[in-house]
Amino acid sequence: MPEPCAAAENLKSLSQADERPGFRGFLTGVVMFILGGCGLAYEYTFSKLASDLLGNTVQQWAIVIALMLFAMGMGAELQRHIRKERIADRLIESQFLLALFGGFGPIALLAAFAFAPMHFALVQYGFCALIGLLIGLEIPLIIRINESGSSDMRLNLARVLKMDYIGALVGALLWVFLLIKIFSITQIGFVLGLTTLATAAFCLYLFREHVQRPLRAQIMLGVGVLASLYGLALASQWTLHAEQALFRDKVILSETTRYQHLVVTEGKNGDTHCYINGNLQFSSADEFIYHENLVHPAMALAPRRERILILGGGDGLALREVLKYPDVREVVLVDIDPEMTRLAREDPWLTQMNHDSLADARVTTLENQAFRRGERYTLQATNQRVRFDRESDATAELEILHLDAATFVRQATGRFQVAIIDFPDPNSPDLAKLYGLPFYQALKQRLTADGIFVQQSTSPVHAKEAFLCIGRTMEAAGFAALPYHDNVPSFGEWGWWIGGAGELYRPEKLRSILLGIENVSVETRYLTPDLIRASLHFGKTQLTTEETSITTLTDSNVLQYYLQAWKATH
Repeated sequence: MPEPCAAAENLKSLSQADERPGFRGFLTGVVMFILGGCGLAYEYTFSKLASDLLGNTVQQWAIVIALMLFAMGMGAELQRHIRKERIADRLIESQFLLALFGGFGPIALLAAFAFAPMHFALVQYGFCALIGLLIGLEIPLIIRINESGSSDMRLNLARVLKMDYIGALVGALLWVFLLIKIFSITQIGFVLGLTTLATAAFCLYLFREHVQRPLRAQIMLGVGVLASLYGLALASQWTLHAEQALFRDKVILSETTRYQHLVVTEGKNGDTHCYINGNLQFSSADEFIYHENLVHPAMALAPRRERILILGGGDGLALREVLKYPDVREVVLVDIDPEMTRLAREDPWLTQMNHDSLADARVTTLENQAFRRGERYTLQATNQRVRFDRESDATAELEILHLDAATFVRQATGRFQVAIIDFPDPNSPDLAKLYGLPFYQALKQRLTADGIFVQQSTSPVHAKEAFLCIGRTMEAAGFAALPYHDNVPSFGEWGWWIGGAGELYRPEKLRSILLGIENVSVETRYLTPDLIRASLHFGKTQLTTEETSITTLTDSNVLQYYLQAWKATH
């Protein structure tokens, strides 16, 4: 029999041996957690960039993520050909390549879009497939390495896959609520790359007995860190250089927010242009034509205009026109993107255009998790009370809410006498719902019985069926709606729908009131009564169609009409 001391020593040794695999399993789970989070964040980054460049948000996210998942499956198949003694080395090499391609990939996509647009799809899908392939290698390789520390395959698989999926959830939340707020879309790639390299360095330590060439791995990781830091430092400069190639005029501002990509350019003549996701939103040369058409016919139609609702219009340009009326007492502006309203308050190029309509205000930022009926507090809401210099001593109260407009009209309380709707064109599913039947039905509940609304409604020439579909959907919601149009040089022929509750108004009545306008009661740069009357007249077949469909929650017909029209135009 062994001596008591020897027996105790053997038991201690066996206990340590049992603990070591368990602790290693825990550390392996931590590695898998981080890699799972980075993997999904890479997918989100490429999906976001593709949607910013190409539009069609849902389509781009679906294609990019589906392609990456397919490539992950190919990566899992590829690992079968890696010999057991090379597993750890190949794991570190794959993470090194993932960090480089994932870090420099967004810059490469942007450069391809700017300088080689004919080859953009090849670059885009090539990077997505390659990154998916490298992500797909990680899970089976770590499972194979972890086999040496776990005799039970069930526990091994459960631990690795569980931590990978939990990491993916955390990675998604961090990407949505942290990374996209702090970094630009091109910087995020390098941040993820550095995180991947740090995890690779941890793997090098954790699996050191399995690594065949540790010095080679250390050199690779060092090179990767230096390259990623260099890229992170110059990402903004590279982005600006690539974006400049997309625009004729000088880019003076480029920002990616949680919701959209904003670019502002300045021409040699001093004119500025604002683009959202590559689409022109307004030009300082003629934005007043658009915004005067948007605001003043509705204000002229409205029997009362003390309480005004502006949906969209975070640039403050529609608000500038509204605040010209001395009888306006309260304005509620709902724009989903806080960055847009910040620019409208702070950036000189925009404050000059909007006449500081959002400036000189007492600002209170509220953090609340829901917008509930009967409350005025919303997620990321900003309340402002503004006194404007007027001939009279009247004051206007301005409330700015940063949330989805559909949520606001569905859950808000109180009614408005005028609603001015200034959304981007219905070129994506998210925007198309703002031109749908449920939205207009909810909007009708936000207007007083004699309330008036107006909505920009894309081009009645270039997107005729989309324009007419918007009017039909308004009528299906119980509105009487009247179309009008004008030429805005930056956009071409542009259209609006104006109306009110069908119980009180008829299109003929609306037309009669507008035709009878003898003067615009506030100062304008462009609009006159004659121009308002002229805007009501269309060509012979411009308002005729055989289509009868409307836009509902499940049928985004306006989106299909819009995409077909602009595809045919281009």
